[in-house]
Amino acid sequence: MANTKEIKTRIESVKDTRKITNAMYLIASTKLRKARNDLDRTRPYFEALRTEIKRIFRTQNDVDSRYFYPPAGAPKLEGEYACLVITADKGLAGAYNQNVIKEAMHMLDEHPDTKLYVVGEYGRHFFTQHNIPMEHSFLYTAQNPTMQRAREICDILLEGYDRGDFKKIFVIYTDMENSLTSSAHCTRLLPFHRAYFQTDTVEKAVTTPFEFVPSVQAVLNNIMQSYVSGFIYSALIDSFCSEQNARMTAMDSANSNAEKLLAELSLQYNRVRQAAITQEITEVSAGAKAQRQKHRKEA
Repeated sequence: MANTKEIKTRIESVKDTRKITNAMYLIASTKLRKARNDLDRTRPYFEALRTEIKRIFRTQNDVDSRYFYPPAGAPKLEGEYACLVITADKGLAGAYNQNVIKEAMHMLDEHPDTKLYVVGEYGRHFFTQHNIPMEHSFLYTAQNPTMQRAREICDILLEGYDRGDFKKIFVIYTDMENSLTSSAHCTRLLPFHRAYFQTDTVEKAVTTPFEFVPSVQAVLNNIMQSYVSGFIYSALIDSFCSEQNARMTAMDSANSNAEKLLAELSLQYNRVRQAAITQEITEVSAGAKAQRQKHRKEA
């Protein structure tokens, strides 16, 4: 059985670890709140973009764009796929990274020729360790995503898409449905279905027809580039929020376990200390008794 010194040393170690996990919990909650505020500030702009895309399709039903399936339907597109995989830079976030990697491996099983575009140190390390080739790895951190980084990712993906290097673009990210649950999703980014921008609401009739300069196709393609950037930015923010939420949950569990462990160690420490005191009292009593017996014999 461990002595009091060893138990006391372990208690101090657990207390120090609890300080770290509690600090990580507070930092994660602050980052989560800041990321949500950033997303809320940019959301109205992209909602306005989507409204304009809907308006274009209401006025020009036969408009053609490389970012959409043909109006006749959704034929099967033959060719390679591209996939943007969004992971974290660090662990200590429960099953957050593992769920994203699981979705990515499932897609690679179905489409082995998929080109991977990876955000996050965890994903880069995993694919490198398992000798899985990556088409592009974004070396900047996955922490604190910005609109500028989303535009850089969008430009690289659209450049390959416009060249015809791949026919579809997917995004694997983690969506935080609420404060308690989040799940990894594999979402097709391009091409869009036209039904995605259809609406049941009817706007007030416009007597003056819309004029598109230089053309409706050029206007739509320009808007879609901004819309895709917004979609990627939203995915980065959602993943970042999910990571911080998962880390908060993990750190909260660690704090609870530390409290339980401290209670058990304190109880064990008191038992060992009481046993040591009892042993000392017994030894003192036995020594005193022996001295009394010795004095009697001498008398």
